[in-house]
Amino acid sequence: MKYVALSNEKRYSLPFYLAMEEYIAREFPVQDYFFMWQVAPTVIFGRNQLLEKEVDVEFCKNNGIEFYRRKSGGGCVYADEGNIMLSYITPETNVNFTFNRYMLMVEHALQHLGIDARTTGRNDILIDGRKVSGNAFYHLPKCSIVHGTMLYDTDVNSMANATTPSASKLKSKGVESVRQRVTTIKEHISITLDDFKKSLRESLCNDTVVLNDNDVMAIEELSREYYSHEFIYGNNPACTYSSVARYDGVGELRLLLEIKENIIRRANLSGDFFIIGDIDDVLLSKLKNVPYTRAAVEEAVAGIDFGALIMNLNKEQLINLFFN
Repeated sequence: MKYVALSNEKRYSLPFYLAMEEYIAREFPVQDYFFMWQVAPTVIFGRNQLLEKEVDVEFCKNNGIEFYRRKSGGGCVYADEGNIMLSYITPETNVNFTFNRYMLMVEHALQHLGIDARTTGRNDILIDGRKVSGNAFYHLPKCSIVHGTMLYDTDVNSMANATTPSASKLKSKGVESVRQRVTTIKEHISITLDDFKKSLRESLCNDTVVLNDNDVMAIEELSREYYSHEFIYGNNPACTYSSVARYDGVGELRLLLEIKENIIRRANLSGDFFIIGDIDDVLLSKLKNVPYTRAAVEEAVAGIDFGALIMNLNKEQLINLFFN
């Protein structure tokens, strides 16, 4: 696997690195790539999450913490210079294989350092039962991107105040607070940040490619989308009905419906689930102008493979959201 390096030491904002993933996936020769990056204090929330449900916007603005939406599913995370962000780009498109392969590679790299790291659940790597890395993924044509956190020495207090995970999510992890749920590399091994990054790179990569100035300019142009108000804040329907559920292996789903005269005018799904397919075109568009009855909704979504849109979701779970 090739490590992708920048030719300068400049520290960019988060959208640059998300765009860098896309650029590599779209423009580089087909093979596996990996790179690490760090940012100033920033909250990153999932493609289908509601900003106001996941981020304490006032706290972030008052404390100079930026917040951005990413294109992958999964939950909300906090990053700072003590949180090493990891990006993996691969031509493999089988979701489960790609995700499991990546997480096992990272798990083995940590174990090589003598850290008893274990993958668990959908997307976490734990040390002594506490989270040290959370990961998410999304598809591009003929390519998959997996990216995640590695809590080396993160400011956990800022993390706890900037993010607002639901009580049901914390309960599903068997904890009452963010502080209880996470740990850091420095709590388990005495190693400098640079040496830790060097070890990860040597464990995962055997070659290097360096981005040139033209690459950087193209990435900066690609990153513009991530700064737009519409992309960050989302576009949610006027809500006349809402329902929330957490399913094992799926995550939290929040359904918002705009209903007029017992007709569904618009629908939106948010949450920390993992998106595999196009839920807007394949699912949500089918619900527009459908009568708000179980029979009509079931007919509208008949034939849809829900597990091919949202990881591990089945029809019964989705229908229950509509009539909970």
